Amino acid sequence: MPRAHNSKLSVKARARRVKLLLMDVDGVLTDGRIYYIPQGSPVRGTTDQPLVETKGFHTRDGFGIHFAHQAGIRTGLISGRGSPIVEYRARELSIHFLRQNFHEKLAPYREILAEAGVTDEEVCYIGDDLVDLPILVRAGLAVGVADGHPLLRKYVHYVTREPGGHGAVRETIELILAAQGKLQSIIRHFERGHD
Repeated sequence: MPRAHNSKLSVKARARRVKLLLMDVDGVLTDGRIYYIPQGSPVRGTTDQPLVETKGFHTRDGFGIHFAHQAGIRTGLISGRGSPIVEYRARELSIHFLRQNFHEKLAPYREILAEAGVTDEEVCYIGDDLVDLPILVRAGLAVGVADGHPLLRKYVHYVTREPGGHGAVRETIELILAAQGKLQSIIRHFERGHD
């Protein structure tokens, strides 16, 4: 049963408890746009041309996920669509959990929590649309992206300044790491320079 989000617990207090960061893909890790690029010649006898689907990912979000892993926070993606590009990006970023082709996201969410051995309170979930709502009302730290569906603002604990696909994930990760006292050591590492 989802908990009410009218709790007086601050965003910072919620962020301190996060051990697992879960995200939607389209509209959160990307800007939500899907591009279809013609590939090769039309199929003989038709005007049908093979298409390749592609998406854009922001490098800052990728670095943020790397920082989360360094800080001991596991990550996962739950997407309503299936895409080999998402699978590739998840592998590239060493994302721990990937569930695709789930328009109803609650079942894969529960499966991941059981596999990870965490509770709702230890999860941050970032979403952008109504299909994310069943998870957002359960997650200990519910985050909506700046350009997400306006209705979500009623249910989330934090709305990013950055839109989906443009650093919203990185912003959320920095919020969590700052609350856990782990962000400064990452910043100091880069201030000092390294070999």
